[in-house]
Amino acid sequence: MSREIVVLGEALMDCIAQPDGQLRPLMGGSPYNMARAAALRGAQVAYLNPLSVDRFGRSLADLLIKDGVQLIGGDSRQPTSLAVVQLSNGQPSYGFYREGIADRDYTVQGVLNALSQRTPGIFHTGSLLLIPPEHEKVLAILDGARTMGWTISVDVNLRPVVAPDLPSYVQAVEQIMLRAHWLKASDEDLETLGYGHATLEQAAEQAKKLHTKGIERLALTFGGDGAWLSMDGAHAQSPVPKVNVVDTVGAGDTFWGNCLADWAMDDSPASQRMDRTLSLAMAAAAINCSRQGCQPPSAQETLAF
Repeated sequence: MSREIVVLGEALMDCIAQPDGQLRPLMGGSPYNMARAAALRGAQVAYLNPLSVDRFGRSLADLLIKDGVQLIGGDSRQPTSLAVVQLSNGQPSYGFYREGIADRDYTVQGVLNALSQRTPGIFHTGSLLLIPPEHEKVLAILDGARTMGWTISVDVNLRPVVAPDLPSYVQAVEQIMLRAHWLKASDEDLETLGYGHATLEQAAEQAKKLHTKGIERLALTFGGDGAWLSMDGAHAQSPVPKVNVVDTVGAGDTFWGNCLADWAMDDSPASQRMDRTLSLAMAAAAINCSRQGCQPPSAQETLAF
């Protein structure tokens, strides 16, 4: 039986710097991207955060609806959050404008009330909402969601440049990770968290540390080198498919969205199809990298790849 994926996290405009110095606005935000990717793969997905009534917010809402995501967070009079994205050799760096904005215009009780009215499925969060003091609201929501029977998915997706106090940020993320059933993290995330530098060949060592924290399903990504997936004592790893890379914006979100969609739509033992899950998620991420900004592929495009 298919399970719903409900997403809590930022929705913002990625203002991507162009060679001529102009900024090109593209819709983004890690959980927002993940929601789109999972819905395009065919999963039932709902987005919880309010969206602004400004022009950017309406565009964000329209794209979610177009891609099949249900909006359950309502509207906000606050403006849409912005990120200025600089690209160097296809790799993005970010500057964020996150105070007094729409996707933070929610309450713990409001989110828990919304979750209580739905059949428990997969609750996903991560990225910018893990930065103190916002993480306190997220911790309370995760504790409540777990009590209701929701499976918790977290994408660490650290943004150290945004955090005013990195040690407090790291501590907050560790607290969040202890609530997660399923976790995605990059090699850079784990190094910032103090787990040390590791390559794809050393993923098993990192995975062992995380599984001891209660993580049931784990994805580790290693940039252009590939990704690792593990659960139930088994694992799979994959190199990055070869494509003409335009940029990598949203690649990790597309990857994890496809993993979650696979697990949400198919209730057969996930460990028995791990290679296929990973292969399709990598294919979807590779297709996304061949496009500017985050443009996750449909299920048909991924299967054709």
